[in-house]
Amino acid sequence: MGYYTYYYTYGLPTFVVIIIALYLLFTGSGEAFNVGRFLEESSPYVWASTGIGLSIGLSVLGAGWGIFITGASILGGGVRAPRITTKNLISIIFCEVVAIYGVIMGIVYSAKLAPVAEHLLYTRENYFTGYALFWGGLTVGMCNLLCGVSVGITGSTAAISDAADPNLFVKILVVEVFGSIMGLFGLIVGLLMIGAASDFTAASTTAQLAGAGVKQAVRAAASPYVL
Repeated sequence: MGYYTYYYTYGLPTFVVIIIALYLLFTGSGEAFNVGRFLEESSPYVWASTGIGLSIGLSVLGAGWGIFITGASILGGGVRAPRITTKNLISIIFCEVVAIYGVIMGIVYSAKLAPVAEHLLYTRENYFTGYALFWGGLTVGMCNLLCGVSVGITGSTAAISDAADPNLFVKILVVEVFGSIMGLFGLIVGLLMIGAASDFTAASTTAQLAGAGVKQAVRAAASPYVL
């Protein structure tokens, strides 16, 4: 069973990619693997919106996963020791805070979005903003996902330990607090990543002709691939 899982997870996709790459190479279409062209042809709005979605989605996933893990242990341990159900709810709160981090960053990132005409969108500044929002959102989302799982597992252990020995609850709670700080680190890093990113702005729409009072419309020309 493990062999087939490994094959279909790693072996088959790698084989398919190699076959496609060799086909394109020997048929004279090797330039299709142009990562730079893909990055430049993709709209900055796509990268920004994906980053915002990852920030909120992964954070909520981490919070839900953590609540699932620790909530099951609290309910299970509460059957034998009902006293643990109230004070162990703090673990649920820690998990929920992880989702709030993601929502906060999503709101902050969405403030960078502004409507821009397509032919004036592809500028260096807008590319930078789009990529910054994408990688910032991914960083925040992954940090909060791991934070939620960490807090959930630690909260589960705290509930089980509290049911067995009440003196262990505070000691494990300290570990849980330090685990929840990882989400705050992700929020800070996400803010730093977009610190130099400006709002989406249109390219200069007019160019003053030398020696004349005539204005000529121009296009954003940051990428040679965007027509």
